[in-house]
Amino acid sequence: MTKDRQSTVSVIKKYDVRARKKYGQNFLKDENILQGIVDAAEIGKEDTVLEIGPGTGALTAFLCEAAGRVIAVEIDRDLIPILEETLGTRENVTLINADIMKTDIREILPEGCGSIKVVANLPYYITTPIIMTLLEGNAPIDSMTIMIQKEVAERMLSLPGKKTYGALSLAVQYHTEAKAVMEVPPSSFIPPPKVSSTVMHLKVRKEPPVNVMDEELLFELIRASFNQRRKTLQNGLKNHPGLHFSTGEISAAIEKLGKPASVRGEQLSLEEFASLADLLYQRP
Repeated sequence: MTKDRQSTVSVIKKYDVRARKKYGQNFLKDENILQGIVDAAEIGKEDTVLEIGPGTGALTAFLCEAAGRVIAVEIDRDLIPILEETLGTRENVTLINADIMKTDIREILPEGCGSIKVVANLPYYITTPIIMTLLEGNAPIDSMTIMIQKEVAERMLSLPGKKTYGALSLAVQYHTEAKAVMEVPPSSFIPPPKVSSTVMHLKVRKEPPVNVMDEELLFELIRASFNQRRKTLQNGLKNHPGLHFSTGEISAAIEKLGKPASVRGEQLSLEEFASLADLLYQRP
């Protein structure tokens, strides 16, 4: 450890930091994993990093040493004075007290910074909404290296036909190239969570892996298909308020796709969802 980098344990003791449940706080203390996250993010001095939820600043310190600039967004205002003290000697970090879900990332980036790399230890209770906001928010994101609940990581990487396969699997596949980097046990955190975690690296695609005529329609179909998993694809699409196709149009599109009327959404690949979207978009 460098002399100006403070451990999570020492900061928590010094400032009597208490993890707040409403923010889903679990502070990472294992320095090998902290370094592993930075390595997985492939950060260099030319990079601008957006860190979501710096907490006590343990990961932030590692990021500052690797990156050209770090923008750290922390929702808990009580942690800001602590972060200002623990990171005060570092000139390449900007601290922002804000809710990332209510923040336009483009507005907080320095002018001319180009694409950014997101690094985050995400709170479990809001992991999926944050990921989807980042993927769909049109911010210039090159990659995301995120600590998430192991179960969510499994859903991200899941394939058609599995119980873990769903809308998140398809969105991540559409927008990124995803891989699991490492599994992290509960003992690596203060306080320890009740579940294991996984570090994921998501490289944002420059172009999606499928061509589709109407991207908005594609994801409306995906949401409808998994909104009630036990229903057939046809019934799921027919009853979804965001779609306005007749039963006959849906049935005809599924038939043209080469699938039986009993098929469920969880059995379709991303390519098949794209084809279905095009068939419905071009309906007579």
